[in-house]
Amino acid sequence: MNNKNLRIPKRVKLSDQIVESVKSWVALNQMQPGDRLPNERELMEQFECSRGTVREALKSLEVQGLISVRTGPNGGAILERVPYETASELLRNFLHFDQPSGPEIYALRTLVEPEIAALATEQLTAEDLDTLEALVKRCDVAPDTFEERIEQRIAELEFHVLLAQRCDNPILAFIGRFVNDMIRDLVIFKKAALPEQREFSCANCAYHKQLLEAFRARDAVSARALMYEHMKSAEQFNRELDGQLNQHFLGVTS
Repeated sequence: MNNKNLRIPKRVKLSDQIVESVKSWVALNQMQPGDRLPNERELMEQFECSRGTVREALKSLEVQGLISVRTGPNGGAILERVPYETASELLRNFLHFDQPSGPEIYALRTLVEPEIAALATEQLTAEDLDTLEALVKRCDVAPDTFEERIEQRIAELEFHVLLAQRCDNPILAFIGRFVNDMIRDLVIFKKAALPEQREFSCANCAYHKQLLEAFRARDAVSARALMYEHMKSAEQFNRELDGQLNQHFLGVTS
């Protein structure tokens, strides 16, 4: 064997090995939030390590949001579902300094939103449809104030967030909600400096009305096609808004 091709593996701390072993054990045993991990002594015996090492591993799992550690007679490490808000915030922090543009975000939306709409069609309840209709109505009148403009942009996003929440593909559902968080953080407030783009708002509202009809008819094919058109239209509007925004800031600084 050629020694030049050998790579010495990076040494992994025992506590980190325990973390990964616990994750694998949870997955293999299909454990669920609320289930308990073995107690400290059982983990010490299983991994032949000190109490301090076990506690370091448990602390790591707790920081990651995968467990909560409770004290008392009925205490111990309890499995937890990582909240969506925590996962989204961490991922948005990761992308914060990359500053994705509006068009880049909308290009991703064009890929995922049509399928989300199709998958959500059969899952929407009567209450969901009423909520979607209320969101559409909230955006169907011209805003009088800056605050109303922001409220309408948020309502437009809430329409899409609800669809993602009803999508039964967990990966698509997460991506859909995450992308809408990105739009809220990096697009809406950045572009609030521009005058109201009523044409853009009216186009969004019109598409939402048509989508609502498709959802009420349980027509997933139409929902997918309408959402694709909606996203392509929004992507084009966003490219135009980006150009206006650049001109706006150039004018301010010149």
